Amino acid sequence: MGRSRLRRDPARRAVVTGLGAVTPIGNDVATFWSSLTAGTSGIATITLFDPSDLEVRIAAEVKAFEPRDWMDFKQARRMSRFAQLAVAAARQAIDDSGLEIGDHNRDDVAVVVNTGGGGVQEVAAGEDTLTSRGADRVSPFMVPMMSPSMAAAQISIQNGIRGPVITSVAACASGVQAFLEAQRLIERGDVDVVIAGGTESAIIPVSFAALANMGALSKRNDDPTAASRPFDADRDGFVFGEGAGVLVMEAAEHADARGAAILADVPGGALTGDAFHISAPDPSGYGATLAMRRAVGDAGLEMEQVQYVVAHGTSTPLNDATETRAIRAAFGEHADRLAVSSNKSMVGHTLGAAGAISALAAVLAIRDGLIPPTINYSRPDPACDLDYVPNEARRQRVDVAITNGFGFGGQNAVTVFSRHAG
Repeated sequence: MGRSRLRRDPARRAVVTGLGAVTPIGNDVATFWSSLTAGTSGIATITLFDPSDLEVRIAAEVKAFEPRDWMDFKQARRMSRFAQLAVAAARQAIDDSGLEIGDHNRDDVAVVVNTGGGGVQEVAAGEDTLTSRGADRVSPFMVPMMSPSMAAAQISIQNGIRGPVITSVAACASGVQAFLEAQRLIERGDVDVVIAGGTESAIIPVSFAALANMGALSKRNDDPTAASRPFDADRDGFVFGEGAGVLVMEAAEHADARGAAILADVPGGALTGDAFHISAPDPSGYGATLAMRRAVGDAGLEMEQVQYVVAHGTSTPLNDATETRAIRAAFGEHADRLAVSSNKSMVGHTLGAAGAISALAAVLAIRDGLIPPTINYSRPDPACDLDYVPNEARRQRVDVAITNGFGFGGQNAVTVFSRHAG
């Protein structure tokens, strides 16, 4: 399963210098992190549409988000919500990093922002307009608004970034995959800086109808804050969420030259496939195990050096048991010494943004020596027998953390974050 690590230039090591967050538990990094470590749930009854006719009526929505705080009204009207969330998170991350983008560097900055579905809201709204009001009433902006690449493109446009603008769609692995692409752009010397992350906003009726019919969603409509319960024996499905997470990543030498505060290193990662099923994980966990082992090896580390796993942890019966099995297979006896937690217990499953929000948790855990909990953990499942940091955050130094992202179709992505080597 192991692969040799290519020799890399330490000066081109990818590092993190800025963070941005728009989530169901906070529309900035400070609020998100204080809510996450306090065990605050962002799950409630759906307000973005009337869910009364649906079997599942709960979601983790972004609350009190005002696009015009981040862009002018005309720009906001020409963006789907998933792009608006990404633009806001990217602006936060750029400001947090102290990066100034101008004619002196705009050609050497890239954007890699991934998503699972893109502007699916615009497709649904456009179809409704077509059938109810006629073809001439369909917005000419619908096509660019619905494009999955438009979040990355809008970040490029809003900030004058002329380097590569990349979007990959890898279902629920999309957010994690963005950081691997960013790392490789930096290490190859293609660019000095990458604005990287994931975004999603697909809370529309048809999504809920389809996922409920699949049996994927929790049906705890009467107790929404307890609905997402990763690794708990009483879990009954995931809770649909939305949000965006963005990191500013850059070459270590570039960050040092401008005196930037470095929050973490990004030394490695890996992608694998299950080759098994369009929606179910391979019960053996082989692909996920392979991704974790290769990611840690790619980082030039030993498995025993990892202290924290930001789990995919969706709160579905199959995923959580399979991920546990994969972690045990990847880490062996060291699995019992790992802290493992799932922020989806609070922010729900944000699909293409999930891995990006997990990356925020990994970097902040390294920065603060504080591991966020898995809330709603009350009844252990024999199939899920790791340390899930139940219900309360834990003070613990973290030098190495990995983030897991596993998507429909068997797409597996793992990124390694570590304390800055100096």
